[in-house]
Amino acid sequence: MPWIVDRPKGYFQYVPPAFITLLLLIGQLSFGVLDSYINVVVSVCAAMLTEMILSRVLLGKWKSLSSAYISGISVGILIRSTMIWPYIITAVLSIMSKYVLRYKGKHLWNPSNFGVSWMLFMAPLDVAGLSIQWGSNFLGLAVIWVLGLVIVYRAKRFHVTITYVISFIILAYIRSLIVGDTFLAEVSPLTGPMYQLFIFFMMTDPPTSVSTRKGRIIVAILIALVEFVLRLNSFIYAPFYALFLVGPLAKFIDLKRNAKKENVMAFDSKQTYSLQT
Repeated sequence: MPWIVDRPKGYFQYVPPAFITLLLLIGQLSFGVLDSYINVVVSVCAAMLTEMILSRVLLGKWKSLSSAYISGISVGILIRSTMIWPYIITAVLSIMSKYVLRYKGKHLWNPSNFGVSWMLFMAPLDVAGLSIQWGSNFLGLAVIWVLGLVIVYRAKRFHVTITYVISFIILAYIRSLIVGDTFLAEVSPLTGPMYQLFIFFMMTDPPTSVSTRKGRIIVAILIALVEFVLRLNSFIYAPFYALFLVGPLAKFIDLKRNAKKENVMAFDSKQTYSLQT
């Protein structure tokens, strides 16, 4: 989930990695969200090593490893397995998706969302997803939300998080009416560490977001709607799958439209120049 550009500037480059590390520590100390610290270390090392190799071989330069660090920790938090190899494969797939699944020089999938979604779908017998909530630890939840909102505000993605949260709450109420569960039961996933990563990092990832504010708001609503449908059909990992389906398609359409506009503008400029000369 790359939040950092190739040459980050200023202290803000360290805020997202510090935030996700804090989220990991709060979750682990409060509820033991990790099966093992080794799994996180392996995920981070695999992600960073893959980033180093691919950036050097394919781009001819060394990229900042901040985004790989974030992806590695995300993988370590979000998946569960009794074996080590799923953590390595998920981390490697996450980073590789940035270099392989591209359109017009841009990667379409949020890296960790791609890796985690792929493994949860393709290896359900070996891999599971995190399903722990923060419970009544409101202090830890408040710290995460305050810092998370500051980060997305600085990244100019505050509207994405808020749009999704409002949409989720409204749809959770509708879902409670349909399935007969209580509203609190349907809305409670928002208090879990999985959703903190999802709404503060995955959905708001600048490189894989569409280019306009209006477009990002529409995409956030669409993701919430697709998740709503998937949840009604008993898909446990509905948010990941919803972003996996909606995000890349929206990015592809956005890149294609922008390319078309640029071609039209270039043609108009050429025509104007020809008339003037």
